[in-house]
Amino acid sequence: MSFLSFSALPAGMLFALVTSITPGPNNTMVLASGVNFGFRRTLPHLSGISAGVVLLMLSVGIGLGEAFVHFPVLYTVLEVASVAYLLYLAWKIGTSGELKVKQGERRPMKFLEAAAFQWVNPKAWMMVLTAATTIHLCESTSLNAVAMAVVFYVIGFPCICVWAGFGTAMRQVLSNPKWLRVFNLTMAALLVLSLYPIALKLLGMGG
Repeated sequence: MSFLSFSALPAGMLFALVTSITPGPNNTMVLASGVNFGFRRTLPHLSGISAGVVLLMLSVGIGLGEAFVHFPVLYTVLEVASVAYLLYLAWKIGTSGELKVKQGERRPMKFLEAAAFQWVNPKAWMMVLTAATTIHLCESTSLNAVAMAVVFYVIGFPCICVWAGFGTAMRQVLSNPKWLRVFNLTMAALLVLSLYPIALKLLGMGG
């Protein structure tokens, strides 16, 4: 019996591609970071995202996903934390100023910060929980998580780099503080809009 199900691999790769390249909190933030700080300074942010998603996938594979099944309140707590932190990040992006600022006033997200953010990123949780339950590259749950973690890293990292690269390419256009302000406010609004499904769910639970 083959360790890896090659028949399921295309589905896993397609899922990783679609979920990694489409808009979400990570891509919105790296786009904004590319504009505000450039590609090179955004690299720790990019690397942290990939590492965080891999760690999340591995954690789900060793049983973390089952904890949410048995204790649904944990997932609700996670969703509330996600909303609070994403609103904070939206505020930080929306209040960003000019590209050229005094040393130390502004900085891109660091590696560990970006990796830790995946634990309160609702899209990242959707990605890994869906992959863990619907895509079976291996019969073993833990080995399947390892295989999907590799797929997410190989496919996902170039995808988020595209967003950061696009943001970097826009730096010249957005060197005008007025247009940069409009861009950052737009990114902040998109980040808030990404919370719409969670907000509806939480409001429904409260009602």
